[in-house]
Amino acid sequence: MENPQTLAELNALMAHMHPRVEGGERAVPGEGPIGAQVAFVGEQPGDQEDIQGRPFVGPAGQVLDRALQEAGIDRSKVYVTNAVKHFKFQQRGKRRIHQKPTAGEVKHYRWWLARELDFVAPHLVVALGSTAVLALSGKALSVTRFRGAHDFEERKGYITVHPSYLLRIPDREAKAAAYRDFVGDMRAIRKMSLQTV
Repeated sequence: MENPQTLAELNALMAHMHPRVEGGERAVPGEGPIGAQVAFVGEQPGDQEDIQGRPFVGPAGQVLDRALQEAGIDRSKVYVTNAVKHFKFQQRGKRRIHQKPTAGEVKHYRWWLARELDFVAPHLVVALGSTAVLALSGKALSVTRFRGAHDFEERKGYITVHPSYLLRIPDREAKAAAYRDFVGDMRAIRKMSLQTV
């Protein structure tokens, strides 16, 4: 199974591979239908994702779900995954503190993401945040500067912020404005996905 022929084989292979990041030992595969119009790529699983073994089920996932719903996108019909497949964290007491993956760690997982997207074959790939941009493009690009439609090599894509960014904004008005912009991105993504049919 070193050359997986299906998404299930790919996920089974990765489930038995040693993590290349400090922390979580459980690989969290992507979720959603093969042939989904849109695939959303985040950074890495978080605490809840590592516990449940599913992507985007924690606080950031709840923000994403709400934005998708407001934009008229059915989450069950899109594919969601992460650039890095294991939760990188440091233990502090009972808490597991998220650590940003390095460029080398992102590169290590890049082959899995590429094969995963080959199997899913989405019409549009959405990078949620800078780590996803790096994984999809192979280079660091500013999310602020390149936000919007953007091709990733041979894949039609879109760049926006990671929903966890919205959770970290302390000012209430700024947070509300940033969320509105994020929903605007989701609406643009929905429109683009319909145009690619």
